[in-house]
Amino acid sequence: MDVGILLSFLLFLGFFAGVGLASMLVKQDTTDDYLVAGRGMHPALAALSAVSTWNSGYMFIGFIGFIYLMGYSAIWIGLISTVGQLVAWAWLYKFIQKEGNERGLRSLSSLVSEKAGAPEAKLAAVLSVFFLSIYAAAQLTAGGKALFVMLGWPELVGILIGFVLVVAYCYAGGIRASIWTDAAQSCVMIVGSVILCWVALGDVGGFSGMHSELESQSATLVNFLPTDISLGISLYLLAFFLGGLGVAGQPQVVSRVMTLKSDEDRKQAMIWFFVWQTPFIALMFIVGLASRVLFTDGDFDAELGLPALAMDTLPALGVGMILASIFAATMSTADSQVLACTAAITDDIKPEWRENHKTTKKVTLYVAAAATLISVGGLYVPGGDSVFALVVLAVYGLGGIFVPLLIVRWTGYKPDTFHSIVMMISAFTGVIVWTFLGLGEDVFPSVPGVGSAFIAHFIMCAVREESASNPFGRFEMTEARKDRFITFGVIALCLAAMAEVTYAVYGPDGDGDSDANRVAMYEIDGNLSLIEIGSGTEVISDSAQVSASSDVVDLNGLNIVGFQITTSHTDNEQACNFGASTEDDEVAYNGGIKEIQVANSGTQQNLQSSEYWIEIDLIGSTTNSSSNELNQLLDGGDFGIGEYSFTISVTVNDGGATIPFPCSNGDSDESVDWTVYLIALDYTLTEVKE
Repeated sequence: MDVGILLSFLLFLGFFAGVGLASMLVKQDTTDDYLVAGRGMHPALAALSAVSTWNSGYMFIGFIGFIYLMGYSAIWIGLISTVGQLVAWAWLYKFIQKEGNERGLRSLSSLVSEKAGAPEAKLAAVLSVFFLSIYAAAQLTAGGKALFVMLGWPELVGILIGFVLVVAYCYAGGIRASIWTDAAQSCVMIVGSVILCWVALGDVGGFSGMHSELESQSATLVNFLPTDISLGISLYLLAFFLGGLGVAGQPQVVSRVMTLKSDEDRKQAMIWFFVWQTPFIALMFIVGLASRVLFTDGDFDAELGLPALAMDTLPALGVGMILASIFAATMSTADSQVLACTAAITDDIKPEWRENHKTTKKVTLYVAAAATLISVGGLYVPGGDSVFALVVLAVYGLGGIFVPLLIVRWTGYKPDTFHSIVMMISAFTGVIVWTFLGLGEDVFPSVPGVGSAFIAHFIMCAVREESASNPFGRFEMTEARKDRFITFGVIALCLAAMAEVTYAVYGPDGDGDSDANRVAMYEIDGNLSLIEIGSGTEVISDSAQVSASSDVVDLNGLNIVGFQITTSHTDNEQACNFGASTEDDEVAYNGGIKEIQVANSGTQQNLQSSEYWIEIDLIGSTTNSSSNELNQLLDGGDFGIGEYSFTISVTVNDGGATIPFPCSNGDSDESVDWTVYLIALDYTLTEVKE
């Protein structure tokens, strides 16, 4: 552990913690101040905090890992989700702020019902707590990963330190402490990120050098279209838009909007939000690509790209600054999520606790402990410590639950308890089932989440008596509006069709895991084995045709790379008298399968020939290549499946004698034993690390 890094880390972390604790000087001991800062936060502070809270561990850890794996095509999640976020800020947040201020609401779950504590509000609160606990766990995991890379501390230690800091933030100043800390670390982090990108680009040879290095690893890394999108590029991109729109369904971000006093404050905060977030996305995109170039170890955790890059390129002071910024961001975000859970519990699940400040703080402690247990448990589940996977599940789960209901209520439609609950359960089920089926690797679960909720809404409007028949609330479906909807739908379908055709024509061919195309030094070991597919004995005076088929054996799971033929004969020529000499007969063969042929001849007892349709000389060597290319060179495929045909011929050499009297041995044929084998190769590729 570098002492300089540790001291720098503690210096900056102390600064961030001091900013958060300073909020104690202006706080009021009320639940309203604790959860929404008295609705008097400055727009710039609220916006910077929203950027940090919305991104934090996801941006610095999970997003970097996504870029590391995807290359240029990762840009779509940044661009398309930003469009979705812009729509959310300009449209849904206006509705949320208006409702929150007029009704005095402090939690997003309260917005799905007409009164606090209603059954649908309780369910929304329970689902909020479920997903926000996962989200908070992802932040703690991100902080643990950062400490692991930069200080060598176990991830568990980082998670537990995070728990202590989260509780400290909450108890010190509630959401105000979180917002102040977010704003401070955002300012420091953007400066550090600019420096990091500048140094990293110098190390990889600028943009052109970085592009060349990425292209040498895999052409897919420098293609703006993703590979292997089995469900279509349209759904792939739609998922990103809905994910961005889902920012309106994130209680920890919505709580920032609820701290604003007026709609004018919301508009100012929106400008600050995008002015601040856009350069962050661009900087992190460069960091992710640079880390892909610099860290090619097959065992490298892609989500550690930013901290590893800082360690590799910056002095101790800069490394400590980056580490402290990441850690502070993840902790203050986790604090925000814990507070959002607290608001959901005290305002909706147990509304009788709403004004009990002491009980509210106890709830905060229990929620923080639950999130910590999830984070710790993820360390012992394969893939459970993936920040990106945890964030995707939480963000799209919350977006699917809340965004459809918010849109429906914005239209003026007033769903009753049953209607609201069915929409939320449909969204929850869609997200969970989609994720467990593994379909989230192709299309993020925002599509099934939002889609399931709206399908449930339209079905209930059509068949349920208690639900109003017009699903669009105050917007009556006149003929003119129907025509506009149809026109819009046709245009959308045409755009989707154009996108699919474009992807089909220009999309890169999938070649499996992009990491398989990374060039590295590999040691190649292998074992060859013989599998007999035919044998026999032929008495030959001139020539004979023999054949063998691969169909006689089970080749399932075997890598057939060649074949071998052997012949054996013992000359049966007998001397015609004691003075006679014998001559060895010559045996020859030729044949094989398809264009792979062998030929051999000789008078010796045993003949053997082997032929391969792979690069057999690679076995036992060390070479600089990609695992994908090596697999192609060493995989025999199904070439050797079929009929093998050979011609075996004998040239009879008949001896004899001239004394004591002339005679001929009378040799006229030869008995030849033959066997045909398939050759199977079992090989391993081991990356040679420096």
